[in-house]
Amino acid sequence: MGDETWRRAGWAGAAIGVLAAGAAAGVAVERLTVGRSVREKARLALDAEGPYGALRSAPGWAVADDSTRLYFEVDEVEGDAPAPRRRRLFGRKAPAPVTVVFSHGYCLNQDSWHFQRAALRGLVRTVYWDQRSHGRSGRGVEQAGPDGVPVSIDRLGEDLKAVLDAAAPEGPLVLVGHSMGGMTMMALADRYPELVRERVVGAAFVGTSAGRLGEISYGLPIAGVNAVRRVLPGVLRALGSQAELVERGRRATADLFAGLIKKYSFSSKDVDPAVVRFAERMIESTPIDVVAEFYPAFVEHDKTAALAAFRELPVLALAGDRDLVTPGSHTEAIADLLPEAELVIVPDAGHLVMLEHPEAVTDRLADLLGRVGAVAVGGRPVGG
Repeated sequence: MGDETWRRAGWAGAAIGVLAAGAAAGVAVERLTVGRSVREKARLALDAEGPYGALRSAPGWAVADDSTRLYFEVDEVEGDAPAPRRRRLFGRKAPAPVTVVFSHGYCLNQDSWHFQRAALRGLVRTVYWDQRSHGRSGRGVEQAGPDGVPVSIDRLGEDLKAVLDAAAPEGPLVLVGHSMGGMTMMALADRYPELVRERVVGAAFVGTSAGRLGEISYGLPIAGVNAVRRVLPGVLRALGSQAELVERGRRATADLFAGLIKKYSFSSKDVDPAVVRFAERMIESTPIDVVAEFYPAFVEHDKTAALAAFRELPVLALAGDRDLVTPGSHTEAIADLLPEAELVIVPDAGHLVMLEHPEAVTDRLADLLGRVGAVAVGGRPVGG
């Protein structure tokens, strides 16, 4: 990298260091009382014993129009057959059941819905997928190589369409998205409004935004945030070009990043350490070049107009009241545009509200599924 790039990286590093002071201070105190070897042993123990992210089901692959392979898994209703082999009644194919499709956020994967998946298993047909370059999905073909292009939210909407075509080609849909996943749903509606009108019977937007992400302060002084915004895209591109070196640096500063992840993911003081570690593992597994490729998409994201496709549908708009990444005001703005939306702001909750307060999120999702007839009173499956 040239001198100018390193100079900009230095300024960005200094600014990020100032912005991270609160989280870093907590890490520094921990270092005074807990040795590195002890912390490492604790992490290994949590990784070995934590049950989170262990739920698996029938795998499948969708192929995006740029040939990127997108991984998904399907949980069928108990006793029901997969869609291609659905039973016939009096010579006619039985109606397709409602399928609930979960889209995850930036630097996460489908396992971020662990608690909701455990609760809904066997009660309703569900699809969980990994966004391109995340989880088990393939590296984005358009993004790979020296001539790769950054990801757009529109591209993610096309990816979701490919997953629907492969995993739920027929029948009613409920779309659920967290953060970037909610933006992916909006992009789908923007490009395929007729699909939403004809097949989508409900939607849940969790900790997400329809736009104006450039106004978020992340709970920090606005001057510092503006300084970082000016240089961060270029710095991320530079770091992405030196991915192996940066990954070694990330491992060497794992304690600092763990503090940052906790600060920007959770709010509760009593959040389960195993859940925090689970979130760390997901975020740490996202390569720096992928982080760099996706970042510009959020600055450009504006899908307010696309929300019109959901106006007549039952909608859940839910966020944590202390979400520093996509503040609750952005979820309130979504609800204001959708007359049938139920607005839920979960107390003492951060950005990963579905992991921090899983019961609150699962209960509200169950209410939504009841409203659209996906599950009956008492949790019995409907359809199929």
